[in-house]
Amino acid sequence: MSDIFPVNGMDAVVFAVGNAKQAAHYYSTAFGMRLVAYKGPENGSRDEVAYVLTSGGARFEFRGSLRPGTDIARHVAEHSDGVIDLALDVPDVEAAYAHAVAQGARGLAEPYTVEDEHGKVVIAAIATYGETRHTLVDRSNYTGPYLPGYVAAEPLVAPPDTKHGRFFQAVDHCVGNVELGKMDEWVEFYKRVMGFTNMAEFIGDDIATEYSALMSKVVADGTRKVKFPLNEPAVAKKKSQIDEYLEFYGGPGVQHIALATNDILAAVDHMRAAGVQFLDTPDSYYDDPELRARIGEVRAPIEELKKRKILVDRDEDGYLLQIFTKPVQDRPTVFFELIERHGSLGFGKGNFKALFEAIEREQERRGNL
Repeated sequence: MSDIFPVNGMDAVVFAVGNAKQAAHYYSTAFGMRLVAYKGPENGSRDEVAYVLTSGGARFEFRGSLRPGTDIARHVAEHSDGVIDLALDVPDVEAAYAHAVAQGARGLAEPYTVEDEHGKVVIAAIATYGETRHTLVDRSNYTGPYLPGYVAAEPLVAPPDTKHGRFFQAVDHCVGNVELGKMDEWVEFYKRVMGFTNMAEFIGDDIATEYSALMSKVVADGTRKVKFPLNEPAVAKKKSQIDEYLEFYGGPGVQHIALATNDILAAVDHMRAAGVQFLDTPDSYYDDPELRARIGEVRAPIEELKKRKILVDRDEDGYLLQIFTKPVQDRPTVFFELIERHGSLGFGKGNFKALFEAIEREQERRGNL
């Protein structure tokens, strides 16, 4: 009852892309998502096209420009495909927006209502790091496929042949990369503007290898439904993954989206068969007796995890299984994580060294380490 900025959860992750139709097809076939809504010239949108896909509670929107000169076209030209909006489902848009602006957030759109025969949606927007925004959405009085102006759309491909017809169920967390010296500033932003709390932090040897380093803090709402890790580079011998991202993205932005799955083995098998490339983990990671002693019993035999290059970590609350894709567009920027939680609320701290070494191997192959 004392929450100053109540949040129901993530509403949507919105991408600006160079070809929305092809992006929709890729995420349908490779990620097993289902197309549910569309906006384009056929229903009155003259400047842009949009495809909305879902998987369980996760919703992605892919927006593309229909002509040069639009903001979407400019964004893609400057940054390539990337996340432009982490939209939040809030129970009271007017109150949330008023509080955010009063606490120093930059307003991008004052609260307004859009409606059609399916009801009405209240929307506002505030700015966060880089060109990323948080659209605040209340769709509690709406029954349409997404928003007014969008029409229902049929799936592009058949659903995945899995137990639940999908690979993942929800967005687990969204990670942002910011410039050197800006992480604490944005942590304070989320505390002040949204009442988020500092859930975890990783600094120093926790999050460094021989060559590169970074610092990370995690902010989350009171229910832990919305979690935003924030990374900044740290001084090291060579260029870190954060430095590489900032260079190729052209500034701060969303680095990766973690997707919650209840069967990571099946998800990885299907996604890899569909062409998704995952980071490699050397066999020595799985053969380490310290790892085996630390993780104890998990639901999948270690040899099955080893075969798929899935990482495993345990903390005081339980354990988790996780794996990371390679970047999913030409520039080495946005990638995805699959995470299967069994009690653990963490982020795989015990895997940081193995993960960062895997990323560094890819950086070296690209000539960017």
